[in-house]
Amino acid sequence: MFNKLNIVPRWIIFFLDICSIIAAFIFANCVYQNFDMANLTTMLFARQLLYATTLTAITFYFFKIHIGIIRYTSAVDSIRILSAILFSVAILFCIKLFRIAMGMEMILPASLIVLYALCCFLILTTYRTCIKIFFLYTKNSKNDSKKTLILGAGDLGIALKRTLEHDIRSKNVIVGYLDDNSQKIGKVIDGIKIYSTKNLGLTLKTLHVEELIIASHKLPLEKKEAIIDLCLEYKVNVLTLPPVKKIINGDLNPNQIKKIKIEDLLERAPIRISNENITDQLRGKRVLVTGAAGSIGSEIAKQLGRFEPQMIILADQAESPLHNLQLDLQDEFPNQVYHSFIVDVKNIDRMRLLFDTFKPHYVYHAAAYKHVPMMENHPIEAVTTNIMGTKNVAELSVEYKVEKFVFVSTDKAVNPTNIMGATKRIAEIFVQSLSHHLQDTYEGRKHTKFITTRFGNVLGSNGSVIPRFRSQIEKGGPVTVTHPEITRYFMTIPEACQLVLEAGSMGEGGEIFVFDMGKSVKIIELAKKMIRLSGFKPNDDIEIKFTGLRPGEKLYEELLNDLENTMPTHHEKIMIAKVRENNFEEISRKFEVLKEAVNSQNNVQIVRQMKKIVPEFVSKNSIYEELDKETEVKLD
Repeated sequence: MFNKLNIVPRWIIFFLDICSIIAAFIFANCVYQNFDMANLTTMLFARQLLYATTLTAITFYFFKIHIGIIRYTSAVDSIRILSAILFSVAILFCIKLFRIAMGMEMILPASLIVLYALCCFLILTTYRTCIKIFFLYTKNSKNDSKKTLILGAGDLGIALKRTLEHDIRSKNVIVGYLDDNSQKIGKVIDGIKIYSTKNLGLTLKTLHVEELIIASHKLPLEKKEAIIDLCLEYKVNVLTLPPVKKIINGDLNPNQIKKIKIEDLLERAPIRISNENITDQLRGKRVLVTGAAGSIGSEIAKQLGRFEPQMIILADQAESPLHNLQLDLQDEFPNQVYHSFIVDVKNIDRMRLLFDTFKPHYVYHAAAYKHVPMMENHPIEAVTTNIMGTKNVAELSVEYKVEKFVFVSTDKAVNPTNIMGATKRIAEIFVQSLSHHLQDTYEGRKHTKFITTRFGNVLGSNGSVIPRFRSQIEKGGPVTVTHPEITRYFMTIPEACQLVLEAGSMGEGGEIFVFDMGKSVKIIELAKKMIRLSGFKPNDDIEIKFTGLRPGEKLYEELLNDLENTMPTHHEKIMIAKVRENNFEEISRKFEVLKEAVNSQNNVQIVRQMKKIVPEFVSKNSIYEELDKETEVKLD
């Protein structure tokens, strides 16, 4: 009931403050007169009371002591009260000194003034603190309150506790802090004890914890995962705070406390890239990003803003996402020039106009169709966009003397089993063979450098498994997994794009850079953990259903095929793949045949030609497996 009370009007608080200073003066006078109550009925006492309290009340009004919300009283309010009291005492002493100098009668003895000041501060802070404790008690005694642990007894954890206590709507009752600093363990902050993370299980059980909020951004990923697993075992909800920079830019808001996401557990240590080297290359240059409205393209465009290019051209055929991206980027980098250009990479004339208009120095080619099952059903679109579109942008880059062309590929290009992966591998082959052709043609003279980057799935990208699972969980299930043994590599979008920029800066032309994707993740385990993080129990609350491998899908992704190996670079997360080289003239002839197949609108002919270009392309769970059988018969 009390938490629903409106904020008390200022005049009531001012009235209570006046009552408090009157009570303080009466008590101080009693102490001064050795509790001679008869003194309280004299005319001198009445004059002293009116004189002291009126002056103090005026001082309090100008110091605005009454504008604070009492239930949120803090140390700052106590300092303001003390400042106002000291100021009023200083005035009383000044008046007393003036009267002495003028030979006038003294109204207040010095010792009574000091006693009065002490009693004022004591009563004012006590009644405010009592009201604060009362409201805190009524909030904590609610039936729907949640016993909460805060992981991190630092400044952020303390700020979080006070924020939750000040929020009327919050149901969190802080029952303890968790920390691994031995100097803090066992101590108390604001009446809340600090417990060791080593005894987390016992702490959760003893305190009957319902929620744990992670208020530490320095926690190692392994430790964070272990803590979360233990919390899930004890059915404790885990929440987290946004990055520190978002908290520093504004006050910590209870709405910023969110449930921990699976992406937080799959993240890895921050990547260090040579920002100076990238800045030296990109500062003052015009940079084109194709597929800019997509997950990878938009993040590349965002990260490019830090390197002071002259202009970033955002090219995509998706109108609304492109418009929204430019607005977001302009807000984040107000001094950076962005230009949106609606174009389809398949349209050579439109792409030529783009190059002719802006004459970019650098190209980051991220435009592509990437959904495996969709492309398995639409080989023509996959080929025209992923292969011919790449060919268009690459050849225009050479024609308009682009300094570097960075191609964003995928691990599905290795030993491809689907149309999408095969198109990306063919695009890789074209880009690499063109690069070698230019090196041979120009013989050391300046020419466009082609660099290919290859990595696996990115967390949270459009259409990826994690948003899909999240949507299914929100609907109550079932969560669909294609196969119990299927695994995938995962990388965060910012991490992948950082490596793309780093690889692009270090590339000298013709390389295929492979990123360290860490350990592969079993999708079934991913699904189970996401369900538990949502507060449900796998196969009890939310069913996990196996649907079978989709067309073109394989159980395990690879970053290199059997004929390839890698060489290290100066960056520990980037390797150079040693792949077989292809003759540019021969590839060009095969591309012409592929183009004729596309013009015929014959899917079988298209895929057959793709398999000739990429012999290791063996279809799986696809109608095009028949073409592989044809090859086997010919070999026999």
